[in-house]
Amino acid sequence: MNVKRPQSKPPLIELEQFLPYRLNVVAEAVSRSLSRLYEERHGISIAEWRVIATLGQYPQMTAKQIGAHSRMHKTKVSRAVARLTDRNLIERAANSQDLREAFLALTPGGRKVYEDLVPRALAFADDLGESFTEQERAVLDKLLTKLEFQALDGGKQTDR
Repeated sequence: MNVKRPQSKPPLIELEQFLPYRLNVVAEAVSRSLSRLYEERHGISIAEWRVIATLGQYPQMTAKQIGAHSRMHKTKVSRAVARLTDRNLIERAANSQDLREAFLALTPGGRKVYEDLVPRALAFADDLGESFTEQERAVLDKLLTKLEFQALDGGKQTDR
Protein backbone atom coordinates (compact mmCIF):
# COMPACT_ATOMS: atom_id res chain seq x y z
CA MET A 1 0.00 0.00 0.00
CA ASN A 2 1.48 3.34 -1.09
CA VAL A 3 0.65 6.12 1.29
CA LYS A 4 1.52 9.58 0.10
CA ARG A 5 3.16 11.64 2.72
CA PRO A 6 2.76 15.37 2.63
CA GLN A 7 5.93 17.02 1.44
CA SER A 8 7.30 19.63 3.74
CA LYS A 9 8.34 22.92 2.28
CA PRO A 10 12.04 23.68 2.35
CA PRO A 11 12.93 26.49 4.75
CA LEU A 12 13.00 29.97 3.26
CA ILE A 13 15.35 32.79 3.97
CA GLU A 14 13.88 36.25 4.14
CA LEU A 15 16.94 38.29 3.29
CA GLU A 16 15.60 41.37 5.07
CA GLN A 17 15.71 39.40 8.35
CA PHE A 18 18.85 37.31 7.63
CA LEU A 19 21.68 38.65 9.82
CA PRO A 20 24.60 37.92 7.43
CA TYR A 21 22.76 39.70 4.62
CA ARG A 22 21.84 42.67 6.80
CA LEU A 23 25.42 43.05 8.02
CA ASN A 24 26.68 42.94 4.45
CA VAL A 25 24.18 45.56 3.30
CA VAL A 26 25.16 47.92 6.13
CA ALA A 27 28.89 47.34 5.62
CA GLU A 28 28.60 47.91 1.88
CA ALA A 29 26.52 51.07 2.33
CA VAL A 30 28.97 52.52 4.86
CA SER A 31 32.01 51.57 2.77
CA ARG A 32 30.54 53.08 -0.42
CA SER A 33 29.51 56.25 1.38
CA LEU A 34 32.98 56.70 2.89
CA SER A 35 34.62 55.85 -0.44
CA ARG A 36 33.07 58.91 -2.05
CA LEU A 37 35.23 61.01 0.27
CA TYR A 38 38.58 59.65 -0.91
CA GLU A 39 37.55 58.91 -4.50
CA GLU A 40 36.47 62.50 -5.07
CA ARG A 41 39.43 64.09 -3.28
CA HIS A 42 42.24 61.79 -4.37
CA GLY A 43 40.91 59.36 -6.99
CA ILE A 44 41.67 56.27 -4.92
CA SER A 45 39.63 53.09 -4.59
CA ILE A 46 38.41 51.33 -1.46
CA ALA A 47 41.31 48.87 -1.60
CA GLU A 48 43.82 51.68 -2.15
CA TRP A 49 42.41 53.61 0.83
CA ARG A 50 42.73 50.51 3.02
CA VAL A 51 46.39 50.13 2.02
CA ILE A 52 47.06 53.82 2.72
CA ALA A 53 45.19 53.69 6.03
CA THR A 54 47.08 50.57 7.10
CA LEU A 55 50.45 52.09 6.20
CA GLY A 56 49.45 55.27 8.01
CA GLN A 57 48.82 53.21 11.12
CA TYR A 58 51.84 50.90 10.70
CA PRO A 59 54.60 52.76 8.88
CA GLN A 60 56.16 49.71 7.23
CA MET A 61 54.51 46.42 6.29
CA THR A 62 54.60 43.74 3.63
CA ALA A 63 51.67 43.26 1.26
CA LYS A 64 50.89 40.01 3.07
CA GLN A 65 50.74 41.84 6.40
CA ILE A 66 48.51 44.53 4.90
CA GLY A 67 46.16 41.86 3.58
CA ALA A 68 45.97 40.18 6.98
CA HIS A 69 45.39 43.47 8.79
CA SER A 70 42.79 44.84 6.37
CA ARG A 71 41.19 41.45 5.64
CA MET A 72 41.68 41.92 1.91
CA HIS A 73 42.49 39.16 -0.55
CA LYS A 74 46.10 39.18 -1.74
CA THR A 75 45.03 39.95 -5.32
CA LYS A 76 43.23 43.13 -4.23
CA VAL A 77 46.20 44.17 -2.13
CA SER A 78 48.61 43.49 -4.98
CA ARG A 79 46.57 45.55 -7.46
CA ALA A 80 46.14 48.40 -4.98
CA VAL A 81 49.86 48.40 -4.18
CA ALA A 82 50.74 48.47 -7.89
CA ARG A 83 48.43 51.45 -8.53
CA LEU A 84 49.66 53.34 -5.45
CA THR A 85 53.28 52.67 -6.40
CA ASP A 86 52.60 53.93 -9.95
CA ARG A 87 51.12 57.11 -8.44
CA ASN A 88 54.14 57.49 -6.13
CA LEU A 89 51.97 57.26 -3.00
CA ILE A 90 53.80 54.22 -1.60
CA GLU A 91 57.31 52.91 -2.03
CA ARG A 92 58.88 49.47 -1.85
CA ALA A 93 62.07 48.47 -0.05
CA ALA A 94 63.61 45.05 -0.53
CA ASN A 95 63.35 42.58 2.34
CA SER A 96 66.85 41.16 2.68
CA GLN A 97 65.47 38.28 4.78
CA ASP A 98 62.98 37.21 2.09
CA LEU A 99 63.54 38.49 -1.44
CA ARG A 100 60.06 37.34 -2.50
CA GLU A 101 58.49 40.21 -0.61
CA ALA A 102 59.12 43.89 -0.05
CA PHE A 103 58.45 46.32 2.73
CA LEU A 104 55.93 48.99 1.81
CA ALA A 105 55.71 52.51 3.20
CA LEU A 106 53.94 55.75 2.39
CA THR A 107 55.90 58.27 0.36
CA PRO A 108 55.70 61.93 1.42
CA GLY A 109 52.85 62.28 -1.11
CA GLY A 110 51.11 59.25 0.35
CA ARG A 111 51.54 60.67 3.84
CA LYS A 112 49.88 63.92 2.66
CA VAL A 113 46.91 61.95 1.30
CA TYR A 114 46.67 60.04 4.59
CA GLU A 115 46.89 63.21 6.68
CA ASP A 116 44.25 64.90 4.51
CA LEU A 117 41.83 61.99 4.75
CA VAL A 118 42.14 60.90 8.38
CA PRO A 119 40.31 63.88 9.93
CA ARG A 120 37.60 63.57 7.29
CA ALA A 121 37.26 59.80 7.86
CA LEU A 122 37.07 60.31 11.63
CA ALA A 123 34.41 63.01 11.15
CA PHE A 124 32.51 60.61 8.87
CA ALA A 125 32.61 57.93 11.59
CA ASP A 126 31.45 60.45 14.20
CA ASP A 127 28.57 61.54 11.98
CA LEU A 128 27.62 57.93 11.34
CA GLY A 129 27.22 57.21 15.03
CA GLU A 130 25.94 60.59 16.16
CA SER A 131 22.41 59.31 16.77
CA PHE A 132 23.71 56.68 19.22
CA THR A 133 24.09 57.32 22.92
CA GLU A 134 27.42 56.46 24.55
CA GLN A 135 25.81 53.33 25.97
CA GLU A 136 24.51 52.29 22.54
CA ARG A 137 27.98 52.82 21.04
CA ALA A 138 29.50 50.62 23.75
CA VAL A 139 26.88 47.91 23.17
CA LEU A 140 27.36 48.09 19.39
CA ASP A 141 31.12 47.79 19.78
CA LYS A 142 30.71 44.79 22.08
CA LEU A 143 28.24 43.12 19.71
CA LEU A 144 30.43 43.71 16.66
CA THR A 145 33.42 42.27 18.51
CA LYS A 146 31.37 39.19 19.45
CA LEU A 147 30.12 38.77 15.88
CA GLU A 148 33.61 39.11 14.45
CA PHE A 149 35.00 36.56 16.89
CA GLN A 150 32.14 34.16 16.17
CA ALA A 151 32.55 34.54 12.40
CA LEU A 152 36.34 34.11 12.54
CA ASP A 153 35.86 31.06 14.73
CA GLY A 154 33.75 29.51 11.98
CA GLY A 155 30.43 29.97 13.72
CA LYS A 156 28.53 27.19 15.37
CA GLN A 157 28.06 23.79 13.78
CA THR A 158 25.53 24.21 11.01
CA ASP A 159 24.94 20.57 10.06
CA ARG A 160 22.02 19.84 12.34
